[in-house]
Amino acid sequence: MSKLKIAVIVGSTRIGRFAEHPAKWIAAIAAERQDIEVQVLDLLDYPMHFFGEQRATTAESETAERWKKKLREFDGFIFTAAEYNHAPTAVLKNAIDLGEFIHKPVGFVGYGGVGGARAVEHLRLIFVEMGAASVKTGVHIALGEYLGVLKEGKSLSDYAHLNEAAKNQLDQLTWWGNALKAARSVVTAS
Repeated sequence: MSKLKIAVIVGSTRIGRFAEHPAKWIAAIAAERQDIEVQVLDLLDYPMHFFGEQRATTAESETAERWKKKLREFDGFIFTAAEYNHAPTAVLKNAIDLGEFIHKPVGFVGYGGVGGARAVEHLRLIFVEMGAASVKTGVHIALGEYLGVLKEGKSLSDYAHLNEAAKNQLDQLTWWGNALKAARSVVTAS
């Protein structure tokens, strides 16, 4: 069976964002596997108009089309999910609204209040509506790990429980990715 193509999507564009830490960390773990080909997609590279916005510039509309086209290359996705005010970032929600995720698995690496759990729960519900399959295991970076990285020079890989959650999430993502890829090929062959 061919390798699954998985995109790790950096879900924040804020100045001073933490999102690059979990994105690079989970991508490195995924890259060690023989069954996954991984690529990091940064929303900073896709400055898009907001969904349904009438005043979108030509460049913003073209970027949204480039975003959709890029997403079609992948069999599954992992999103870094910053939690602000009990929810994911607006730029991530917008990128999801402008994207295509039907019949593909999604996983989440959350951080912020309560390890980003509330933002991840929002995203799980959104992806049901998008026709995607959310895997069970989330990775939740709590305040202690967050501060350990920012203030103490630690790496997320220094935390055994995060590594274990990442392994479990990737196992589930590949299982669902292979199952849904096979199902999509049957549908398109019909």
